[in-house]
Parts: sequence; structure tokens; C-alpha cells
Amino acid sequence: MAWRLPFLRRSAPTVAVVRLYGVIGSGGRFRGGLSLPGVAGAIEAAFSLKGVRAVALDINSPGGSPVQSALIYRRIRALAAEKKIPVFAFAQDVAASGGYWLLCAGDEIFADENSIVGSIGVVSGGFGLGGLIARLGIERRLHTSGTSKAFLDPFLPEKEEDLARLKALQNEIHDSFKALVRERRQGKLKGDEAVLFSGEFWTGRRALDLGLIDGLGDVRSTMRARFGDKVHFRVLGGEQGWLRRRLGLQAGESPVQGLGEAALAAVESRALWDRYGL
Repeated sequence: MAWRLPFLRRSAPTVAVVRLYGVIGSGGRFRGGLSLPGVAGAIEAAFSLKGVRAVALDINSPGGSPVQSALIYRRIRALAAEKKIPVFAFAQDVAASGGYWLLCAGDEIFADENSIVGSIGVVSGGFGLGGLIARLGIERRLHTSGTSKAFLDPFLPEKEEDLARLKALQNEIHDSFKALVRERRQGKLKGDEAVLFSGEFWTGRRALDLGLIDGLGDVRSTMRARFGDKVHFRVLGGEQGWLRRRLGLQAGESPVQGLGEAALAAVESRALWDRYGL
């Protein structure tokens, strides 16, 4: 009979799972959302785990800031290249717009057949409040130095030149998004780019047909199929509580603090999720 000493036993392979949940943004409208400062620690820890075989990104996001999406994406790809560790990305309920940007950080991308995937586009929103303050008898006083300092002021009528400038900005960001998708999905995209990059979104099954993802599956089943049934999962990052998430509150901030400021952020955050029926 052959005896195996305990210290010679091979340990189970480890997969680090980084949870990226919520609207993407830092400060402003999406306070408390996904941002590089908020998730950098979990990402660094995932790639630094002793003996880690792969990093799995568990993504559930309707999008948000293109800047924070790009920063998080680049940090993941830089560490993957430095550590030579493969990255697998998984969509939960939704990985759309900036959420799909994060999916592209994966060397392979997976989704549930009913996940919402895509929305490769750029959107800006706001409110026109000029009529409201007029009805309330409020006089708007705005003093600027610089012809563009009142750009898209919500209390002033929209100007054609402002809308043209906004459209140009959106086109630049959209071009950056499209270039990223072309690079990461090179040779895999199927279908007309006019459709793929229209801002439309699809179920996971349809996204597979379009080449936006590589397969259907969840973290546990896919990683067990790849690394064996004894694979060990180390989960990093996570979701804030429902109230804190919906109000856009920072960690450590009480629901009473900044409640008025957070109300609009909560409405905008909710609108992003509602767009995908969630």
C-alpha cells in the first residue's frame, strides 16, 4: 500500500470571485455606486491570493459612469497581465451598458440564458425645472464668466448649440466603448455593428448568438467544470444593504445624513434598473 504524507497532498484549486454589484459611479448622482476606489481592494486581493487559479467576476449592473467602468476594467486587465491569471466574467440579472464594459474584462464571458446583456451605447439624462420655479414664483439668478458655464442648466431652456455639444461628447464616449468591444470580442462578434452598437440589449441566449458572450452558465457550475468539483471559491466584495444601496449612501453614512441629496440619486439609480425590467 502506498502512503501519502499529509504535507504532500495537493490542495484544491482556488478561484477568487469578485462581486461587482450596483450602479457604476463615484460621487455626484451615483454616490455609493461601483467605483475603482470602492472595489480596488477586492480586485487586488483576488489576484494576490496564494495559489489562485482564476478570477471570476460576478457582475450585476445596469451601467452608469463610463469613466469608472473604464478604470475598473483597466485595473482588472492590468493585474491579469501582471499575474498571468485568467479572468472569467459572469452576468447575473443584468450586465448592460457599463455593466457590459465590465464583462469585457473577462477572457471568457458567460451569462444565464435570461440575463440582460448589451446596451452598448451612451445616454445622458436630466430634468427641465424652469417651468416649475416660475410657477413657484422663484426668480433664477445665475452669474457666469465663460460662455459655456451654464451648459445644459436645468433651470434654463435648452439651446441647440448645447445639445450639439452634448451629442459630440456622447459620440466620443460611444466610439471608445465600441473600440473596446471590438478589441475584446475580436473575431467573435456576429451581426451588423449598427445593431450591436445601437444601445439595444438582449437575453443571454441571444447575446450568445451575437457573439457578445462565450457561453451560458453561472460561476459555480462553469468553474467546477473547468477546475474540478473540489474547486474552492473565495468571495470578495459584495452588495450593500437594500436601503443603503437604493439611497446611494456611502459606507458608514447613516440613512438620515444627506437624505435629501440622496433622493434624486435613488430615483436615477432606480430608473437605470427599471429600464431592464428589474
